[in-house]
Amino acid sequence: MACRLATMRCRLLGATTGFSRVFSNGVDGSFKAPSMKTSIPGPKTKELVAEMDKITDAKMAAVFADYDRSKGNYLVDVDGNVMLDVFCQIASLPLGYNHDAILEAVSKKENLSGLASRASMSVFPPKDFVQKLKSSLLTCAPPGMSQVTTMMCGSCANENAMKAALMWYMDNKRGHADLGPDSEEFKTALYNKPPGCPNLSVLSFDGAFHGRTFGVLSTTHSKPIHKLDIPAFDWPIAPFPQLKYPLEDHVTENKAEEERCLQRVAELIDEYNAREKFVGAAIVEPIQSEGGQIGVQWSLLVNLDLFR
Repeated sequence: MACRLATMRCRLLGATTGFSRVFSNGVDGSFKAPSMKTSIPGPKTKELVAEMDKITDAKMAAVFADYDRSKGNYLVDVDGNVMLDVFCQIASLPLGYNHDAILEAVSKKENLSGLASRASMSVFPPKDFVQKLKSSLLTCAPPGMSQVTTMMCGSCANENAMKAALMWYMDNKRGHADLGPDSEEFKTALYNKPPGCPNLSVLSFDGAFHGRTFGVLSTTHSKPIHKLDIPAFDWPIAPFPQLKYPLEDHVTENKAEEERCLQRVAELIDEYNAREKFVGAAIVEPIQSEGGQIGVQWSLLVNLDLFR
């Protein structure tokens, strides 16, 4: 979808601002402007989509990309079309395509073994793992946070964050008691029964997108197609504040809107706790992207934290 939108946007730019249909390279090898040689999808993409559809689902394939030629914010497809990628895939390429520093890093000899030998990081971490964490992720850690857990993607990061929060909740509820293999928790957990698998829930917000893997899908509420035919947990869903802008001109209305949503959060927590589906965690986006570029003010997040 992002690629289709980027293509539409590029074609609109080309039509309305007079971009040349013959592109030229910038000083660093990047492109100066989009250049459309065919309609989208082009003939080579159509051919590859047809081949792909024989072996896997190809309905989402918008274009086949030529990543060797793509550079900076410009995506080149197999038909030679140069498109301005205003989304940088799904915001997964903040430095753009084939950034020189990234190419240099992945080609360094000291990094090749890590790329070639996929390690189980928690059991067999590489010798330089600690130093790499200290010199990268921990340099931008929020105040008060001194530990980091690496994950493969956003969905699995959210999955494991929810697991960690719920385990913390139960550990506190048990008074940090050690559990042995003969405990009732161990005996019941294997068969999805309490107390080993407790009746806990995670509160989320309407319009949210936290991923498409099974667990976080119960906290995703942006598009019905993401959730269709997939069983979901009975977890509380609170309204997300619909703020008015400019913020400084709507202080009173926005405060009332936040209070309305926080009141509903409190009601949902009480409702689910009364049903013994205790709310052990909440997940919220400071800015909903798939939900429509809807942001919240810091005050809501601070007040939400008070429910702990």
